[in-house]
Amino acid sequence: MRPRIAIATVALSAALTAGCSGGTAPAQVTPTATPTGTAMPRLAAVELPPPLALPASPLSVSSQQVTYTREGRTLRTLVWAPDRPGHYPAVLFSHGLNGAPEEFAPLLKGWAQAGFVVIAPAYPNTTRGAPNLDVYDVLNQPADASFVLGQVLAGPIGRRIDAKRLAAAGHSAGAITTVGLFTVGRDPRLRAGIILAGSGLGVGTDFSGTPAALFFVHGDADPLVSYASGKATYDDVPWAKAMLTIPGGNHNDPYLHPESPAFQTVADSTLQFLRLELYGDQAARSTFTPSADLDAHL
Repeated sequence: MRPRIAIATVALSAALTAGCSGGTAPAQVTPTATPTGTAMPRLAAVELPPPLALPASPLSVSSQQVTYTREGRTLRTLVWAPDRPGHYPAVLFSHGLNGAPEEFAPLLKGWAQAGFVVIAPAYPNTTRGAPNLDVYDVLNQPADASFVLGQVLAGPIGRRIDAKRLAAAGHSAGAITTVGLFTVGRDPRLRAGIILAGSGLGVGTDFSGTPAALFFVHGDADPLVSYASGKATYDDVPWAKAMLTIPGGNHNDPYLHPESPAFQTVADSTLQFLRLELYGDQAARSTFTPSADLDAHL
């Protein structure tokens, strides 16, 4: 392991060992961020595919569980998909340390009801109940995520997916996994990403490949992954991007708990981002008008 990555993962361990998706938050920890690189003077343009018609109303949704194995790593995967026949954009979602796909059902089911197939693996060494919970295993998860996406696309579920309209999203350690899909483990199939309370710790900020629009959401009172580390990663993105700040937002409530005042803001803004980037819905662009809490270059 390279020294910089080793330092970053030690910081990640200290910040996240209490659990990304539950438990009492420890005192404020500011992880050691990957050094900021030189920002590109102009954002790269993202070429959108032809627009798709949006569903006229929320769709009924079903879920199913499938299991894949990569080099001895068991990847139980939940998939939410619209019941209505058709080819839909897809979102690959990664949970946080000591989390599980089921915990994000209110958010992910909402995406599916809006016309997306949502693919959510449970990672073998970071999911809730894992016998050997290991924060360092986050570094293996971008490869796991890409593998699961390939398996889904090659199987029966793949017949329901428009393979030219794929995004990745994640929370906390899963957001770090998602950053990794655009850096050290760049998956060229992905055209957009959503980073919820995450940063580039351990996976760096060497964004590469075809430009992909990225949307960051971060609470400015997050005690596990500091707002500063998320903002530093956002600043290094050389492509179309936006960052929504949740004033007073902590690490879990805005993403996991519908009763949280910020949850609906997160649900609405992430859905509009997915509509913009995967459906080509230009009406969604108005959601990203810059404001005091939103930096946007989409």
